[in-house]
Amino acid sequence: MLLSLALIFTIGLILGELFVKLKLPGFLGMILTGLLLGPYALDLISVDILNISADLRTIALVVILLRAGLSLDIEDLKQIGRPAILMAFIPATLELAAVILLAPLLFDIGYFEAAILGSVLAAVSPAVVVPKMIRLMEEGYGKAKRIPHLIMASASVDDIFVIVIFTSLISMYQSGDLALGSFLLVPLAVLMGILAGILIGLLLSWFFRVFRVRDTIKVMILLAVSLFVIVGEPRVNDVLPFSALLAVMVIGITFLNRSEERALRLREKFSRVWVFAELVLFVLVGAAVDVHVALAAGPLALLLLAVALTFRFGGVQLCLIGTNLESNERLFAGLSYLPKATVQAAIGAIPLTLGVPGGDLILALAVFSILVTAPLGAIGIDVTHTRFLEKG
Repeated sequence: MLLSLALIFTIGLILGELFVKLKLPGFLGMILTGLLLGPYALDLISVDILNISADLRTIALVVILLRAGLSLDIEDLKQIGRPAILMAFIPATLELAAVILLAPLLFDIGYFEAAILGSVLAAVSPAVVVPKMIRLMEEGYGKAKRIPHLIMASASVDDIFVIVIFTSLISMYQSGDLALGSFLLVPLAVLMGILAGILIGLLLSWFFRVFRVRDTIKVMILLAVSLFVIVGEPRVNDVLPFSALLAVMVIGITFLNRSEERALRLREKFSRVWVFAELVLFVLVGAAVDVHVALAAGPLALLLLAVALTFRFGGVQLCLIGTNLESNERLFAGLSYLPKATVQAAIGAIPLTLGVPGGDLILALAVFSILVTAPLGAIGIDVTHTRFLEKG
């Protein structure tokens, strides 16, 4: 196990930095590390690590959601208004619909499994989008019309929207209740997740105001409480629908809006935690991929992804109708909404772990979407922002 960890850290960091030097997202090198060291290639990762990989990916997802929550200012959403709200769910919904319609025609899966696949693929990546938008905000690109703010805020909510759909579908699969009426419980799950997140966030804010502790301890308490929320979700769902992942993100949002100074310090701490969590997440998701399934899906996977991204891009353009954005600024927003990575890595292996039919295909397509769209989106943002956005 120690040798496996040493290999993961060493090779993952080296390949990650190599990809960064090539102007590509570093996590692509980490996925490649997992593919090389995993059981379908060199088989150098300990079984003990693979057995707990699902739990490690959950921890990484919690870190992602807390970071997103600590970055999402409600005032930004209020100022941006309608486009941010629409972009939070319309592009993902259209992409999900495209996958549900097309995937059963291309692969040997049913429509319900296609819906799970669509919910895995439909989220935009905060790992690519958020750092890029923060840099553009610092450099003043698109500042006058708050374009980076729009993309970052709506992308964060887009992730939660897709994750809620995914968890609802997985709950339906586990319970065996595949009735369409089960989706009527989704709004209630969202509402209960928001209320629980606000309540826990307020309690923690009060606790940290009364009991002075170091920021590192605050981070550990936040992580612990978030994991309690995740673990308790199945028990709460026996009584009423509840979205634990949404609650975790709302905890971060509540923190930011109760005390911005404290939230910014904690966000910096979580950025450091993410260095480790990112490495573990992407290496382990790479290790879980059956390379043969991924290669067999190749051309058809590319076709499915092209159609799905076209629907997503079109959804962004629909959301921006009636705004003051120029055509080139709308094109930039569409390009910025294409990359996928963190959510696909965090939830892509869950259907396979739970024995969902076609789970290996779902994971392979999730990783395939990362490998194609992450560099496409990252390079697209870097190349077009100086041409499409005004510098304030």
